Amino acid sequence: MIFNLQKEERNKIISEIQNFFYEERDEEIGIIAAEEVLEFFLQNIGGMVYNKALDDAKEWFSKRLEEASIDYDVLYK
Repeated sequence: MIFNLQKEERNKIISEIQNFFYEERDEEIGIIAAEEVLEFFLQNIGGMVYNKALDDAKEWFSKRLEEASIDYDVLYK
């Protein structure tokens, strides 16, 4: 699965990765290393996160449809 991040989004995430390594591991990593970390996670867990989000959205939508159906049935006299 390919994730098309906007340049601004990508740069923000790369900066956050660099900050994480500095604050949590007391390591400074460059932009290229941070990009590799980002690509690793996008390739290895991005699809799972995406699918989980779809499952959650499907469950939410199903509940809303059920509620709408109940509301609709109340209208019958």
